[in-house]
Amino acid sequence: MAALIEAAMHPDYPAEIALVLSNRPEAAGLARAQQAGIATVIIESRPFQDRQAFEHELQRALDAHQIDLVCLAGFMRLLTAAFLAKWQGRILNIHPALLPAFKGLNTHARALTAGVKIHGATVHFVIPEMDSGPIVAQAAVPVQEDDTPHTLAERVLTLEHRIYPLALKLVAEGRVRIVDGRCRIEGAAASPDALVAPTVPDTGLLNN
Repeated sequence: MAALIEAAMHPDYPAEIALVLSNRPEAAGLARAQQAGIATVIIESRPFQDRQAFEHELQRALDAHQIDLVCLAGFMRLLTAAFLAKWQGRILNIHPALLPAFKGLNTHARALTAGVKIHGATVHFVIPEMDSGPIVAQAAVPVQEDDTPHTLAERVLTLEHRIYPLALKLVAEGRVRIVDGRCRIEGAAASPDALVAPTVPDTGLLNN
């Protein structure tokens, strides 16, 4: 989240971070956003009886701040298909692995157990299937013989801070198109069923 805020401070960056929203009042990202003069909203998920009621409040907050695109940053709740349908092609997430490998949690430990030689991070659009949306950007690091989950996570985090701002920039510039479930970056031939990602003046960050 901090990397996206920092990138958006540059005058030539094509997206504005207009809101940071969290379902946890103690989330450290809220203080960071307030320091940067960014609006913050807390919507605790626990009081709601179901996910639909919680997401209704999310939608109200996003609408109130006129958000065009959402970036998930440490937001660990799964979103329903109905909510995602309203935001199709407009929600990004970052995952600490080279998808489609190692979906879900504990990616670094699982990568070491599997004995892979490279590991990394992926920015993708969010769809109802967890960690399965069209990939916008990836970056990799070699796995070292003496790596632990902690040391590997530190190196992957450096990649995450680089590729998330890059991916948001590409989407905000209208250079990313989803065609047949895959992302094509500027220059690919147009298709009748292509979903064009919109220009993004205002971005909301969901963080917990």
